[in-house]
Amino acid sequence: MGYHLVDPDDLGQWDDRPTDVRSLSVAAGYDYQDSPLGLRVYELAPGEQSGLRYHYHDEQVEVFYILDGRLHVETPEEEYVVETDHALFVDPGSPQRAYNPDDADAPVRVLAIGAPSVDDAHTYDPGEGG
Repeated sequence: MGYHLVDPDDLGQWDDRPTDVRSLSVAAGYDYQDSPLGLRVYELAPGEQSGLRYHYHDEQVEVFYILDGRLHVETPEEEYVVETDHALFVDPGSPQRAYNPDDADAPVRVLAIGAPSVDDAHTYDPGEGG
């Protein structure tokens, strides 16, 4: 059996993304690649996005659960505004860009889940349709 108690406030910046991101799953000992899931906490100031630009995944499901604030998620069909204590699930093959708009009046804290944790992201250009 294994148990891993992780406090995101004890973690440093996870990677070189320009926004505050803490990897709970890596801190618990799960590899970034080929793990059952990836679990990260993002804090996005106004004008910041979650790290990846407009993109989609081949097999990874992404879930954004909003801890505090309001996250905007742009898709080819519409823009979702995800409120505190709500979640948005993004199926594989579905392009999206998660961000906090420039004119937001507060940061947004997001629990981001990716399952499985694989590096299968592809850039999506909405002007080209994919």
